[in-house]
Amino acid sequence: MRPEDIAWGPDSLGRRDAPDAVRVRWLGTAGFAIEHAGHVILIDPYLTRASLTRCLVAPLSSDMRAIREHTPKADAIIVGHTHFDHALDVPDIAVLTGARVLGSRSASALCLARGVPREKVEVVEPEAGQQPIVREVGPFMLRFIPSAHSRLVLGRVPFPGEIADCGDVPMRAEAYKCGAVFGVEIKVAGRTLYHLGSAELVDAQVDLKHVDLLMLCVAGWITSKKLPERVGNLLSPGAVLLSHWDDFLRPLDEPVRMLPAMQLPRLVERLGFAARGVKIGTLPALGEVWI
Repeated sequence: MRPEDIAWGPDSLGRRDAPDAVRVRWLGTAGFAIEHAGHVILIDPYLTRASLTRCLVAPLSSDMRAIREHTPKADAIIVGHTHFDHALDVPDIAVLTGARVLGSRSASALCLARGVPREKVEVVEPEAGQQPIVREVGPFMLRFIPSAHSRLVLGRVPFPGEIADCGDVPMRAEAYKCGAVFGVEIKVAGRTLYHLGSAELVDAQVDLKHVDLLMLCVAGWITSKKLPERVGNLLSPGAVLLSHWDDFLRPLDEPVRMLPAMQLPRLVERLGFAARGVKIGTLPALGEVWI
C-alpha cells in the first residue's frame, strides 16, 4: 500500500460549500492549517524541510521563501512539541503573520530568543496536578492534553529534555529538545478534531469519547505498544488522517516520498479493526479536505 492508494480528495469527508465547513490543509510532516469562518490556526508548521546534510553538519535556519509561499495568514500557532521538524519555523511564521504561539516552556524559550514579542507567546504546559489548559482562538476552542513522544530510536525518545537556553541561535537539529508533548483537542463548528503529533499518547489523560477527525502521526507507531487499538478505544475516531509518514528531508516542491519502515498496510488494517467504520486516508503535500 502506498499513501496515494488511500488519498482523500477535498470533498472526501464533507462539502466545501457547506456554510459550517472546516478546511484542514496538510503542510507536510505533522503540520496542519485549520480554517473556519476566516480564522486560521496552524499546528506544528514545518516548511523548511532541511536536507539530511544540513541537519547533520550545520545550525538550522528557516527557509523564508518556503514560508512566504506556503504559509496562510494565522491567528495562532500551536506547538505540539519542540523537535526541529515541528518547531523550527514557528518563530519566523509568528513574526511574519503576527500570530499567537501556544506551547510548552521550551516553545516559549525558543520563540522569545528568536524575536517573537513576549505578549504573543503563551505557555500552556500545566503544572503538576493541574487540569489541561483551554484557550479560545476565534471560533476554535483548544484543549492541550498532556501526551508523550514515541520511543522510536532504539527504544528512546529522540533528543529528550527541555530547551532552556537559546542564546546561541540558529541552533543545530539536536538542540531542539522534545520539551513537553501535547495532544490537542480542537472544537469548532460542532466538530471535534484531535491532533496527535507523535505516535504515542498517555491513556489516563485522554477523556474524549469520540472525535470526528484524528490527525495521527505515523512515524514511530510500531514502537508504541498497541497504539492503533488504544487510539480506537480512547478516541473512537470517525475519520483518521495520517500524517508524518513523509520524508521531511525533501523539499515540498519535490515529489513526496514515504519514510522507510512505516508499515502502512498494518497500521491501516489495525485501525480498521479497532474503530469499526472509520475512514482512513492521506492527503498530498499541501492538499486539503473539508469536514
